[in-house]
Amino acid sequence: MSEFGHFIDLVLVKATPLIFAALGGVVCERAGILNIALEGQLTVGAFTGVAVSYGTGNPILGLVAGVVAGALVGLLLGVAATRFGVDQIVAGTGINLLALGGAAFGLTVVFGQPGASSEVRALGLRGEDVLIACAFLGAVLLHLALYRTPWGLRTRASGENPRAVRSAGVDPRNVRLMATLLGGALAGLGGVYLSLGELDLYSDNMTSGRGFIALAAVIFGRWTPLGATGAALGFGALAALQFVLQRTGIPSELMQALPYLAALAALTGIAGRARAPQADGVPYVE
Repeated sequence: MSEFGHFIDLVLVKATPLIFAALGGVVCERAGILNIALEGQLTVGAFTGVAVSYGTGNPILGLVAGVVAGALVGLLLGVAATRFGVDQIVAGTGINLLALGGAAFGLTVVFGQPGASSEVRALGLRGEDVLIACAFLGAVLLHLALYRTPWGLRTRASGENPRAVRSAGVDPRNVRLMATLLGGALAGLGGVYLSLGELDLYSDNMTSGRGFIALAAVIFGRWTPLGATGAALGFGALAALQFVLQRTGIPSELMQALPYLAALAALTGIAGRARAPQADGVPYVE
């Protein structure tokens, strides 16, 4: 394989978990829920996938369990935001901390060791390729669902004008709950890709801020599935670049920081010009 072909493969590997998480963020924010908890949903998906694969010897069951775990964490955010009126940033931050601490504790309970799990049965190269394809297919399907279906119309309206949704006989809180459930499932799938696709284990802090980079991709992509996917590919290319340029003598710390610097630049550079859904992060109170 040529060096360029290897670079493209590496871009896809690095971008795939970001795409899944960014799509989860798009769904939530289009419905009006500010999903700061993407990092926690990635973490829970990654750990649960490995733990179930370890316990059953079946990575497919691990994949399903990771997706379900991510969905439940997303639902927790939705319930906190819609039923109890908890500040969404506070709720998301709390979920992130709980997920990170819970996974660290889970390592000692399930694997009897801190820091990292044992190696488990992973999805393999074919499974990894399938998940990469699913990331792009999911972006297209989500775009069509948001802009071509009644569900998409209700979801987008809940993020723009929830009172109009209520006047049409639909409770926007329920729409937001379903959005957080789906968004959490997508982010959980991104976590499974990290632990059972790209690798075959879980280690502490293996998500390394990818949830926040995905959140930047949502904003950079202007809250659209295809735009967020393109932004995630850009961040994936920057992550891959550090491996390509590591022989140039550039400090490795600088190369590792590139995706995070780009995310920061994206947030500070376009946040003032790109318009978020009008009711994004605003609780709905009847």
